Amino acid sequence: MLIKSITPDTIEACANVFMQTYNQAPWNYQWELDDAIKYLNEYISCARFEGFALYENEELAGALLAHTKTWWTGPQLYIDELFIAPQYQNRGFGKVLMNLAEKYATDNELNSVMLMTNKYMPAMDFYTKNDYIHAQPFVVLFKQPE
Repeated sequence: MLIKSITPDTIEACANVFMQTYNQAPWNYQWELDDAIKYLNEYISCARFEGFALYENEELAGALLAHTKTWWTGPQLYIDELFIAPQYQNRGFGKVLMNLAEKYATDNELNSVMLMTNKYMPAMDFYTKNDYIHAQPFVVLFKQPE
C-alpha cells in the first residue's frame, strides 16, 4: 500500500475510480468522465485543498479529497469526497484514508474533521463505526431552480 498526494496529474485516474465506485449499486449514478474530472478539479482548486490517493500494487485503489476551512470553533478539515474502487472495498482502505485525514488534522492543529454523507447508504455505517457522530440538528437542504 502506498499513499501519495493528489495532484492535477492524478485527477483523471481519480475520476475513473470515482466513476467505478458511484456508477454502480447502491448509488447508480451516471457520471461521465469529463464531468467527473471537472467535479474533482473543483476541489483541487480550493485554496486549502488536501488530497490523498491510495495505491495497491501500483493501482489506484481509492482517494480522499478534503480542504481546511475556518469555523467559529476553530479550523476544521472538511472531507469532500472519499471513494474506494469496488474491488478494494471492505479491505480497510477507507479506514486507512480516514485515519490519515485525522492525523493530518491533528498534525495541522485542526480541531475537527467534518463530512457529509447520505444516511441511507452503506457509507453511514462506515463512518459511525469509525466514531463519527450524526450531528442531529444539522440538515442539508436542496432545491432545483425552475
